Amino acid sequence: MANINRIAGDAAGRNAPVPTYSTGIARIVNSAIYQHTLGAAVDSHIGRVVLLAGIPLVWLVMLHVGPIYQMLKISLLSRYPIPAGVEAHYTFDNYAIFFQESLYFTPLIKSFVFATAATAITLIVVYPVAYYVAKIVRPEGRSKALLLLLVPFWAGELIRTFSVIMLLANRGALNVFLREIGLIDRPIPMLYTSFSLGFGLIYLICLYMLLPLYSAIEKIPSQYLDAAADLGAGPITRFRRIILPLSKDGIVSGCSLVFLTCIGVFATPMLLGGPNTVLFPETISGFFHGASDKWPVGAAFALIMLVTALITAGIFMRVVGGKKGSAI
Repeated sequence: MANINRIAGDAAGRNAPVPTYSTGIARIVNSAIYQHTLGAAVDSHIGRVVLLAGIPLVWLVMLHVGPIYQMLKISLLSRYPIPAGVEAHYTFDNYAIFFQESLYFTPLIKSFVFATAATAITLIVVYPVAYYVAKIVRPEGRSKALLLLLVPFWAGELIRTFSVIMLLANRGALNVFLREIGLIDRPIPMLYTSFSLGFGLIYLICLYMLLPLYSAIEKIPSQYLDAAADLGAGPITRFRRIILPLSKDGIVSGCSLVFLTCIGVFATPMLLGGPNTVLFPETISGFFHGASDKWPVGAAFALIMLVTALITAGIFMRVVGGKKGSAI
């Protein structure tokens, strides 16, 4: 009986009406070129897998793996570009420079400390905002609230950086406001300091923290919070035992994105930082902006920063996000 049903099903599938297309699409689908190329791939299981995975793989190789491989290759050369008629010579001396000169080690440590502090402050500042949008705002108004929060990020990074400069300058909006209300008599120098760099960086990257946190907090069932409140749990207990553990995935994702972005940021320290806030990306850029034979050293330093940052982020994700949060 099962075989009869299967045969009947196959016959029904063969006799099913063929989907109709508009005239233009029908011409393409029925053309010999389509039938022997894309059409043949779509009809094959292997072809569909190749089509679905091919574009992401090409994107990944061309725009991610390829540039890193090219930088690795340059970092191992004794000089770059290689003059015509000169054979390429590979060496590890470019990496040894970092470990031989202590003046390069300090900016790297400063970058990691600064990125860690900026990540922690961003988490503290953005978490209440994400919770308010995800749980306090009514469901029908959450999209509008998110849209209002995302509007400033439609502008480019340089435009937002210059807006921070106009806010914190000696004649900027903040100093003018403080002087008008009588708190200060002369402008407070806030630009080109660690404060201006941290403030500007947190403002520029808070979106990378907001979206993962909002996504994780919104998924927390409200019934959990209501049940905990009925059992006598106060706001702090509900946050510590329910909200925080169940939003751990968002915290790990947001902190990883913010940290990796902070560690490699370049334009913001150049515009908002001062002589005492030189970070490692600025050190790396000096090798590329100088003589061409310094490119291998800059590439080696960039890979050192990349590998160190990835290892640090991986350890953080393993330690903090290794176990799934549970509301117990």
